[in-house]
Amino acid sequence: MSQSSFVAAGLADLDLDPAPIRPEWILEGNPVARCRHWSDSTDGTTQAMAWDCTAGAFRWFFGGDEIVHIIEGEVSVTDEAGETRTLRPGDAALFRAGTWSVWRVPHYVRKHAICRDSLPALVTVPLKVGKKASRVAARLIAQLPLPIAARIAMPAAAAGALAAVGIFAM
Repeated sequence: MSQSSFVAAGLADLDLDPAPIRPEWILEGNPVARCRHWSDSTDGTTQAMAWDCTAGAFRWFFGGDEIVHIIEGEVSVTDEAGETRTLRPGDAALFRAGTWSVWRVPHYVRKHAICRDSLPALVTVPLKVGKKASRVAARLIAQLPLPIAARIAMPAAAAGALAAVGIFAM
């Protein structure tokens, strides 16, 4: 089965399903949360969803990285260091994997969330090393005299075509 190359959703209009907050996490009130998962990345590591919640306060654990964009209402979020930030419509925030925060919803909040599963070190370490090596190689190539740098960076077919018309010496 192939996936569509384009997926869209009206985030303010999605019908949400009950997504109860764990009772031991609730600090004040009776917050009622709902959620609707509407899309996944091709590799399955990232999900997009709409989520809302009524008034209350609760602790929340982020098992993976989560980027949120507030659509409606507001929430005050306190991180593990005790810093509080109020998020309102149009605001965005990143919550890092493995962290806790306290959410205080005065009336209602609706957010769009992009949730990314944490990858094991066996995968992330080689990716980070590869990116670093690529940046170092680009800096080294940039320091070379132009004809040498062009030979390294230019695909062989392009260099051959330019050499054929006398623009580039191979």
